[in-house]
Amino acid sequence: MKVVISLGGSIISPDEPDYIKNVASLIKKASENLAIYVVVGGGKLARSYINVGRKLGASEEYLDAIGISATRMNAMLLNIFFNKTIPSSIEEACKISPPVIMGGTVPGHSTDAVGAMLAREIRADRFIIATDVDGIYDKDPKLHKDAKKFDKISIKELRRMAGDEWERAGKSAVVDAIACRIIEESKIKTCVVNGKNLRELENAIYGKKFNGTLVEIE
Repeated sequence: MKVVISLGGSIISPDEPDYIKNVASLIKKASENLAIYVVVGGGKLARSYINVGRKLGASEEYLDAIGISATRMNAMLLNIFFNKTIPSSIEEACKISPPVIMGGTVPGHSTDAVGAMLAREIRADRFIIATDVDGIYDKDPKLHKDAKKFDKISIKELRRMAGDEWERAGKSAVVDAIACRIIEESKIKTCVVNGKNLRELENAIYGKKFNGTLVEIE
C-alpha cells in the first residue's frame, strides 16, 4: 500500500530535533510494510524569510521560491535518518524507491498541494495531512475556544472553506484550495491529523481509527 504524508512545517522545524528523530523512527517502521512518501513543509523558517523578502519588495513568485528552499531544508533534516536523494519534482519522486522525503516543487503550490499531486500520481491508498491541530475546525481553534471540530467533512464543504485559489507565499491553511481541488477530482482518501501526536499519526498511516478529521469524497 502507498501512503503520502504531508508533514506540516508547523510540526517539523530546526527547533524540534527530538520530534524529527521520533517521526523519522515512525516513518522507518511504517516503511517496513508500506510505501511511504513524505512531503515536508516550511513552517516558521519559510515564513520568517518570506516576511523579510516581502518587506524588501520581492515578487510573490520569488517569495514562493524562498519558501520552497525552506521546505527542502526541513526535508534535509528529516532525511538525515534516510540518506536518500531529495527529489525536486513529482516526476523525480516517482522514480525513487520509497521511503521518499521531499519538500516543495514549484511556485504557486503549497506542500499540501504537492502531497496531493504526488498521491494522485502514484495512486496512493491514503493521503495524510499532518498538522499542529487535531483535525479540521470551523474556525481557528488557537484563536477561538468555541471552535467546532469535524470528525468528518465532505470535500465540497472543505473546498467552500478553503476558497478557490492559492493566495500568496507563506499563507497558512489547514488544507489549501489547490490541494482540495486535486483531492476531489482524483477522489483521494484523505485525513487530517495532529502530527505531533505520533500515536495518532501512526494510526492514520496504518488506516486504523484515529483522532482527527476524515475528508469524505462524494
